[in-house]
Amino acid sequence: MIIDAHSHWLPEEIIINAHFYNKGWGDVDSQLKAMDAAGVSKAVLSYPTSDAHLKIGSISEVVRIFNDNVSKIIKKYPDKFIGAAILPVDRKQDMLKELSRATEDLGFKAISLATSYNGVYLDDARFLEVYKIAQSKNIPIFVHSQIVNPIGFERVKDPLLTPVVEYIFDTTICIGKLLMSDILRDYKVKFIFGYFGGVTPFLAGRFDATYQMLRGVNFVKDLKGNPTDYLKNIYVDTSGDKTKANFSAALELLGVKHILWGSDYPAKKDISGGIQAVKDLSISEEDKKDILGGNLETILAL
Repeated sequence: MIIDAHSHWLPEEIIINAHFYNKGWGDVDSQLKAMDAAGVSKAVLSYPTSDAHLKIGSISEVVRIFNDNVSKIIKKYPDKFIGAAILPVDRKQDMLKELSRATEDLGFKAISLATSYNGVYLDDARFLEVYKIAQSKNIPIFVHSQIVNPIGFERVKDPLLTPVVEYIFDTTICIGKLLMSDILRDYKVKFIFGYFGGVTPFLAGRFDATYQMLRGVNFVKDLKGNPTDYLKNIYVDTSGDKTKANFSAALELLGVKHILWGSDYPAKKDISGGIQAVKDLSISEEDKKDILGGNLETILAL
């Protein structure tokens, strides 16, 4: 069974209040046809992040709109879609309440978070209770790059450089801060990061070598292990990418069991091409099946 770990659907009210998205992001019929054509059995619907809250008035209101409407989709198509709920991070006192509502009443099986919120990353104390519940109830957390003011945006605002470089490094910094706050060590949360976890796999060797050097002069705190000991705990999805170097780096750091195939539909439309990229890897057929759906099937206990 092929399961898409990274796809999106947005309600019209969010689409019309965001600067980037068009009606294609809310066309569930087209999405179902594309899935069937590519042989995809199920898809996770997560939030791509947007600036809709600026017009709508608050992140909390966006949460209500998104979760209520995605709930209708996953209830109408229970065999096709898996919901990842967003949380009202602007009202931290309501985060646990919404997590409970989403998973117990609305049918969501996962959480969808951004890598950062106005410079606040996922190591912030407001998220710790969420992680405790996610850990105890085995609720995976899908993490999408922040597209509103990602790292570097205050210096460079460019229509190509921002998505290519800044989104990716916001993801990388997010993972790094989870590492340095000991969350990756102390919490057994299944964090699933988009686009291979940014450039984290490519920095694995540098993480360890630099840490060892700095520990030698007592310049960095004691992590009780090498950085890669904990970076290996994250999961990543392929986000529609077909580049062999990205697969190789992720396989070297994380291993097969922590890599999930994702299409990034509808941002990327070549679903079959992304699947073929996995099939072309020089790994066993069983490993290919795990990446294409088996790993996520296990994570979600489907």
